[in-house]
Amino acid sequence: MNAIARAWSKAVRTALPGPWRPRRVVGEAVLALLMGLVSALLELVSGTGLALPFGLAVAVLWVLRKGFPATVLVLTGIIAGWSLGPLPLLSCVGWAAGARIGRVWRLVGAFVLSYLLFSASGTLKDGTSSPKLIIGVSLGIFLVFAVLPALYSRYRAQRRALLDALRERNDQLVRERAMVVHQARLRERHRIAQDMHDSLGHQLALISVHSGALEVDRTLGDRQREAVGVLRQAAVAAMRELREVVGVLHDESTALPPAVGAPGAAPARGGVDGIAGLVESSRAAGAGMAFSTEGERRPLAAAVDHAAYRIVQEALTNAHKHAPGAPIAVALRYEPDALVVEVTNPRAPELVGAHAGAGSVVSGGQGLTGLRERARLVGGMVHAGPTPEQGFRLAAVLPYEGAEADGAAAPAGEEDWVPGALPPAGGTDGHRRPVLGCAAGVGTVALVVAGLMVWGAVALVRGASDSTVRPSLYEQIRVGESRADVLRRLPPGNDFFTSDYQKAGPPRPEGAHCRWYSLDKSEPGDSWADNHVARFCFKGGVLVDKVEYVAKD
Repeated sequence: MNAIARAWSKAVRTALPGPWRPRRVVGEAVLALLMGLVSALLELVSGTGLALPFGLAVAVLWVLRKGFPATVLVLTGIIAGWSLGPLPLLSCVGWAAGARIGRVWRLVGAFVLSYLLFSASGTLKDGTSSPKLIIGVSLGIFLVFAVLPALYSRYRAQRRALLDALRERNDQLVRERAMVVHQARLRERHRIAQDMHDSLGHQLALISVHSGALEVDRTLGDRQREAVGVLRQAAVAAMRELREVVGVLHDESTALPPAVGAPGAAPARGGVDGIAGLVESSRAAGAGMAFSTEGERRPLAAAVDHAAYRIVQEALTNAHKHAPGAPIAVALRYEPDALVVEVTNPRAPELVGAHAGAGSVVSGGQGLTGLRERARLVGGMVHAGPTPEQGFRLAAVLPYEGAEADGAAAPAGEEDWVPGALPPAGGTDGHRRPVLGCAAGVGTVALVVAGLMVWGAVALVRGASDSTVRPSLYEQIRVGESRADVLRRLPPGNDFFTSDYQKAGPPRPEGAHCRWYSLDKSEPGDSWADNHVARFCFKGGVLVDKVEYVAKD
């Protein structure tokens, strides 16, 4: 039972796609009743006697037009070809099919099948004496009542879908732009934090080293030595607070690398030419320094030049903090494909007395991480670790040309994009344009309808001529003449124009085959609905009856 209930629920949801709010339920019920009444009234006027069945069928098909657009289109084509009552429904069903059938070939197939059944139904109802005329008229009616609404409906549906996609894309671009701006802020914050760490940390380390050297100077008195100690502790405290601030800035932007060398970044300070100044500052602080350069000097990219300077600065700062008093060697080697920066120091000498604990180390844990990130951004690498002599060695390999920084370039086309602006409704280059496709369809339908109207006018004139007999010819034909002689003198005839005449007039001779024609005459007292009819009946190859009577339209 549960399976049956689920299947029934699924079938209902398919046939009657929601949401079904109370207002929509009332509207659909009223429209279904109205469409059924219109169809029934048209059937009553035409006198077919099928008002009730056609009214019920139209109401049911109206309700199902959205759930089964292709099926309803085919069924509507059948009943619309038989009677004029369902023609308003045919327009509504064509509209629904154009908007709801997604695949083009499925839509075309549904309309072709519906037209074929529409024409076949009309041909079966009106007879087969003039199939060309019936097919042409059916094609014109079907194009106007079904195809044109479908084309306009499909254009509206595709335009709405395109605008929805463009709005969604625009919203996405707005979000992405906001993310780009946010990332740029984080990159700049990270860059500031890195520069503060490298530059101010180095200067504070030099102050600490100078203060430590003065503390052990025997020429100073106790008060001067105490003041120098306070100065040194203040430098250490300043370094600790600086690293806390740098840590906060770094943690908030840890997922984003600093855009070294990116457009708008701060210019490099120092570079390779400034490394000698760093060495002299450390030497002036009392550290033993050695500086060497090997190889032929090569021009460096701005990002590489800046990275080399910062790497040496951070290496010297770490050496002053972790190995105070130890000699430091800085070497630059210009290899064929890269610049090698190397900073080494042996183990720090042992400190005695009260000064042994004065060199407490302040570390934020970001120094080597920042160096590795700087080298990675320019396509290089950093290696740092202890040496066999219990010292420390830091080496960086930096390519001469460097590499483009991550995120340095703005998103493609961002400079030409305006938030909130939508492309034209007709679409963009490389995308489908529903306006052009639907306009081409409407133009084609208009040309076909115009051609059918011209052809129909000619066919109507010719058919009327073929089914009309002049009074003089009618008088010349005598009963008893052979069938062949009579038919040779009569027009070909057309049942499309004379089928209604067969229901009127005197009884036909038994076993005779008759032909009906309009008689081209009028008499005083005739109304607009009076038609003079000439009937010729044949039996045994001979004209056995010829009669003239008046039939009403």
